[in-house]
Amino acid sequence: MDEMESLSHTKWECKYHVVSIPKCRRKTLYGELRQHLGEVFRKLAVQKESRIEEGHLLPDHVHMMIAIPPK
Repeated sequence: MDEMESLSHTKWECKYHVVSIPKCRRKTLYGELRQHLGEVFRKLAVQKESRIEEGHLLPDHVHMMIAIPPK
């Protein structure tokens, strides 16, 4: 089991499984768009003070396990 994170008065382990599906489920997420999406998701996670634990870009959708601190 992973170590729990802690703040001054709490211990927490908040992880979310997020699935993103494009509108028409076209198989366009591979190729150069795949590398660009990886960068975008990492920048968004840093901006929102969260961490991407695991991620998979499949041809027609994206799976991510995100750890988000409680606020």
